[in-house]
Amino acid sequence: MWTDERVELLKKLWADGLSASQVAKQLGGVTRNAVIGKVHRLGLSGRATPSRPARARSTGPRTLVRGRPDPLTGEARAEERAARETAEAHSETVQEERMLEPSQRATVLTLTEHTCKWPIGDPGRPGFHFCGRGADNASPYCTEHARLAYQPAQARRNRERQRSKDHRLVS
Repeated sequence: MWTDERVELLKKLWADGLSASQVAKQLGGVTRNAVIGKVHRLGLSGRATPSRPARARSTGPRTLVRGRPDPLTGEARAEERAARETAEAHSETVQEERMLEPSQRATVLTLTEHTCKWPIGDPGRPGFHFCGRGADNASPYCTEHARLAYQPAQARRNRERQRSKDHRLVS
């Protein structure tokens, strides 16, 4: 299978920068893996030119590509939606911090059954506290924080039903 002539042709093609698949095709009757094995046994590691031209890298600044809506439902992708919700919650938390009077802020020691236990800030940093406003009857949070903490299950179910219905229409 590997005659002296074929080995010489392999060496020439490999030195010319052809890929193992291209060499196998030119030689005929051998696989890409056979070419790789022979190149390895012959110790032909260096190449005169790369098998593929290097891609030109863009020197301009990278831009953020926003996710596109799902074409079937017209809704944003889950990751994008989650990121947006997290950013909104963070901005609301920052606004709340400014709106809360220092007397309303609660610490672990001052929390009671009737105070909002929504954490504000990073627990590992100074200034961490809890909302401390009056909590609703059966909730550990005030009205605003309960709205953030508890998402209605019915809305999620409706979205899932619509997605499966759209999927059946497409299939």
